[in-house]
Amino acid sequence: MQETPNKLYTYEDYLKINDDNQYELIGGELILVPSPRATHQEVSTNLVYAILDFIRKNKLGKLFHAPFDVVLSETEKPQPDILFISANRLDIITEYNIKGAPDLVIEILSPSTASRDKVEKSRLYYKYGVKEYWIVDPDAKVVEVFTPGEKKWILHEAYRNDEILVSPLLPGLQINLVDIF
Repeated sequence: MQETPNKLYTYEDYLKINDDNQYELIGGELILVPSPRATHQEVSTNLVYAILDFIRKNKLGKLFHAPFDVVLSETEKPQPDILFISANRLDIITEYNIKGAPDLVIEILSPSTASRDKVEKSRLYYKYGVKEYWIVDPDAKVVEVFTPGEKKWILHEAYRNDEILVSPLLPGLQINLVDIF
């Protein structure tokens, strides 16, 4: 696919792409998402199992993992690594995507995506009303949990791999990070 310099892509343009690649749409820019490393996948799987068990037992909502489109606007379509939709907002889930901001977004850093996850996507999630944002660094074995402040994210807590993560959004959830990393 040949790209036109400075072309703003829309979700409709994205849907017309017919190849086997994964893309995100951030600020109208079409971004090729490389396959994640084994460590990334292992951490992602461990987090999904830890969170899924808790939300199912408590009937809190639904959990999804990448690749799954989150359509925030015509030019904003990230694919978070893990996302949670609370039970009272399940109507934003369609067969093909999530139409609106998830309640919780978790991004697992990779060398090729770390900067975008920490800056552009973080700002995007804040702007569209994500209620909690986790940045997981598998190399440093750290999880940072952010909640929205008045004008930007506020660091709720940073957890090392030997600590128990708790979520302000999901009271009662406790994740022993030794089991994740």
